[in-house]
Amino acid sequence: MSDAELVFTALAELSTRQIAETMQAKGLIENKIPAKKGGKIAKNARLELEQKTGKKIVNKENFLSIVRKNKKISK
Repeated sequence: MSDAELVFTALAELSTRQIAETMQAKGLIENKIPAKKGGKIAKNARLELEQKTGKKIVNKENFLSIVRKNKKISK
């Protein structure tokens, strides 16, 4: 991950945690709302920085493709 990707990931996590604490969310169902709101905060910040700099934050250099192998079950 690039430095910028780490910063925006941390922003999403921090925002989500603080929103969840404020809402006193408990469990998976209640935490969906803070998770979406925290992610939206980081997304908006990332898009604004990309717009101002003209550079993409997320890049293909550090993307690991998922390799799926079909496993056969022996009987």
